Amino acid sequence: MIYQFSRNNDEKICFRLREYKDKSYIDLRIFFKSKQGDEMFPTKKGITVSLEHLPELKKGISLCEKKVSTLVQ
Repeated sequence: MIYQFSRNNDEKICFRLREYKDKSYIDLRIFFKSKQGDEMFPTKKGITVSLEHLPELKKGISLCEKKVSTLVQ
């Protein structure tokens, strides 16, 4: 796990570095708490991006952040 933050009381958005077929990926996924509340499990809700697309992902997030800042003012 690289980074995580709470989406609500039962879910977290998690950033992970994953390997698949000798390639590295960034995985952004919603995790939910088990019924016992002691463990987190991944959902199907999320995206997996190859490292070569990371600059474009960062650019898109940055543009969203700029757009939101103009709406909030």
